[in-house]
This record gives sequence, structure tokens and C-alpha cells, in this order.
Amino acid sequence: MKRLAVYCGSSEGNDPIYMKEARKLGNCLADANIELVYGGANVGLMGAVADGVLEKGGKVIGVLPEKLQSVEIAHEKLTELHIVKTMHERKAMMADFVDGFIALPGGTGTLDEWFEVFTWAQIGYHQKPCALLNINQYYQPIMTLFDHMTEQGFVKEGYKELVVVEADSEALIERLKNYQPKAIDKWS
Repeated sequence: MKRLAVYCGSSEGNDPIYMKEARKLGNCLADANIELVYGGANVGLMGAVADGVLEKGGKVIGVLPEKLQSVEIAHEKLTELHIVKTMHERKAMMADFVDGFIALPGGTGTLDEWFEVFTWAQIGYHQKPCALLNINQYYQPIMTLFDHMTEQGFVKEGYKELVVVEADSEALIERLKNYQPKAIDKWS
């Protein structure tokens, strides 16, 4: 595993644990010689995870839409920064660059980016792992929603098992390095 995409909030959240754990994930990625590909910003959890990688000498690739560059949130110490025109271009470039995906806590943008790559996994566009770093039980409501969607017949049995969920960065990275894709046929 060479590179992982990390989707997360451009805000810090209300509990300091989120910033602490985002930086820790960055440290763990660098320690595992895994490059970070992320949204390119210097703010919130995004900035913390990038700083965590950089402080350990790791590589960080940012992908930032030019509209966000104009509000001066681009991280200035990245290994590479790619400026793209749209969010669609950002998501496609990030997905192409990486071997897997992690979502830390964040808002609707984080969910949008993560659910898109998770949906692609469900319909067979890729077999890369899709993970949630469940800091402070942040993603427990999503896992409950998966159960509800399955019970109601909108999500196939087994899709929840495609999601790698851990509360600890080291455990998550270890599971991602050992990930074996599961074959689930959406259409049968």
C-alpha cells in the first residue's frame, strides 16, 4: 500500500480529540511509509492530518479546487499540490492516485467524498478498501444506518462488511495493509 486518501473536516470539531487523532493518523501513515493524498487545505482536521505526516518526514499530496485556493486555505508545505477546476476533478484525481480511502470525522463534504468511493466499490469500479476512523464513536450512526438500510431492503447484506471500521489509527492502517477485497455481486 503506497498511498491512502483521507477525507475529513476542514473544521476542528468541538472536542480536541478530533484534532489529536487526525495528527496521530498522519504520524501513523508516515511511520508506515504510506503517502497521504487529501484535499490540500491547512485548516481543521485536514491540516492536522497533513501536519502529522509532514512532521514525521512523510509525503503529502494535496488536491485543491481553484475556488478554495482563492480563500487562501492551501497548505504551503506539501510535497505536491495539484490545483483542479472542480470538486469532480478533485475526487477523480484523488481516487486515481490511491490504494484505499479513509474518512475521519467531518461534515457533508467528507461524507460525499467517502460515500462516492464506497458506492464505486459496491458496483465494482474498484476493489480498494474504504475505511472509517471512528474517533469518539463519530461514525456509529452511519453503521446503524447501514443496518436500517439493509433491514429495509435498500442495501444488500454484506455491504456493511466492506467497510473497515476502527477507532485506533494503528489498528486501522494494519487492517488496510492486510485488506482482501470481498466479492459481492450487486445485481444478483
